[in-house]
Amino acid sequence: MKEKKQNCQKNQDTESVASSQCQVTRRAVLQGAVALGAATVGGMALNLTVAKQAEAAERAMPQTWDETIDIAIIGSGFAGLSAAAEAADKGGAVIIFEKRSTYGGNSIINGGEYNAWDDELHLRQQLKLGDDSAELHKNDTLKGGDNYGSPELVEILTAHAPEALNWMIDNGGLKLRNILNRTGGHTAYRTHTCEEGVGRGYTEAIKKIAVGKGAKIRLNSTLKWIWRKDADPQSPVEGIEVQTGRRTKNIKITKALILASGGFSRDIKMRQSFNPSIVPEFNCTNQPGATGEVIRNAQAIGADALQMAFIQLYPYAEPETGMLDAPAVYPFRGPGYGIVYVNRKGKRFVNEMERRDVVSMAQIKTGMKPTYSIFNEAMIPKMGTMEEVEKGLAKGRFIRAATMAELAKKLQISANVLQETIDTHNRYLAAGKDPDFGRQFTKAMIPLLDGPFYAIAQWPAVHHTMGGLRINSEAQVIDIWGNPIPKLFAAGEVTGGIHGDNRLGGNAIPDCIVFGRIAGTSAQKAG
Repeated sequence: MKEKKQNCQKNQDTESVASSQCQVTRRAVLQGAVALGAATVGGMALNLTVAKQAEAAERAMPQTWDETIDIAIIGSGFAGLSAAAEAADKGGAVIIFEKRSTYGGNSIINGGEYNAWDDELHLRQQLKLGDDSAELHKNDTLKGGDNYGSPELVEILTAHAPEALNWMIDNGGLKLRNILNRTGGHTAYRTHTCEEGVGRGYTEAIKKIAVGKGAKIRLNSTLKWIWRKDADPQSPVEGIEVQTGRRTKNIKITKALILASGGFSRDIKMRQSFNPSIVPEFNCTNQPGATGEVIRNAQAIGADALQMAFIQLYPYAEPETGMLDAPAVYPFRGPGYGIVYVNRKGKRFVNEMERRDVVSMAQIKTGMKPTYSIFNEAMIPKMGTMEEVEKGLAKGRFIRAATMAELAKKLQISANVLQETIDTHNRYLAAGKDPDFGRQFTKAMIPLLDGPFYAIAQWPAVHHTMGGLRINSEAQVIDIWGNPIPKLFAAGEVTGGIHGDNRLGGNAIPDCIVFGRIAGTSAQKAG
């Protein structure tokens, strides 16, 4: 899947410059060309929305403002909270606008996995899990996205991931489990898990920092429009229109607007317009608010978006609902410790160490829903806690059996086939070579010899949108001509160009927090 670069712009990954056609287009925009649907004169606001859409209506710039604040942040997940924490550090009015009735968005229900090549606890060294480095993490991330990601942005993400993790530990009270996983697509054990086992462990830590520095959160507050006069490179964002309940307010922004609203996985029409293969029949792991309108609002004022066709499936979601609950993270954590994936016939179908898109496509090609992860009790302390597993068993999410034959019976799989599959995998693990699928074995992996044995059903669901707004190293939003839009910043899943066509699991949280902190710091300098 290779998206064509269609915009006239200075791309991060090409040496081309804006063509004369683009220069004419800019001139036309500045003159208020009707063809672009932009009214830029006579007190009208910039609107580059395609004509004949409801959002394309002409809008007059506010004559008066209902409120004035220094920094507005849209979205209260990892990125928005991190931006608020840094933006509020030097004082001034910093307000997070969250459209839902609770804070946290997708972040609070995230699987709780954070990739960093080191941490102040030095877990990798303590657990004797080999070597790692920022360079290795960077290379894995670029390769995992088929080199579509920006090397500059990926280097920032991986280099600063440990620092951001330590920041939450030291200032927010974040606690980590004493485990470290090597997950699909990674060549080292670097995936950390918070004590809570879900994203709330991180959001609570960052929220504590942000609120402690004076940032405020307004719930039930939906961004309706971004006010900008014209597309001139010197023309800044001036304010936002926000709806709270039945009341709509125009809020003037003196320093900066930071967009941290997440992706568009829940907007089926938007997904289909960029990638028709992500059909409506796929479930989705996201909360209902992941609908992408903030990206469209930013595009209306000239923001560039890229790689919008890159949409990720999470291969381990609950098969019927698409839920990403605590049990659904075990198949993700397990590859570094020997977990085995099998289809409904009891046979392996993929290299368990592969990245998410490869595993998802392999599952779909089996033509049999669902597939299963098989593990034993010895692996549980490496992946999570017995308490979590017991809760999962009570809900019917995990299946337990004393023997492999009993497990096969409960899964309605041939006992002989499943036993042969596991025996073969055990032999491959002992020999250190997998001639069937090329699995990379390590000394930390545990053979499936002794029970009790466990299984969990899994199936792909829409999970992450890698495409979004184009940003630079300062988290400034770049316009379609390659220039930063004054006073506009973005971080997290609302942005694109970092992960390429596939995000490695565990990279989302450091992406959001590292670039959220950068956006907040940059915003303080913008006014």
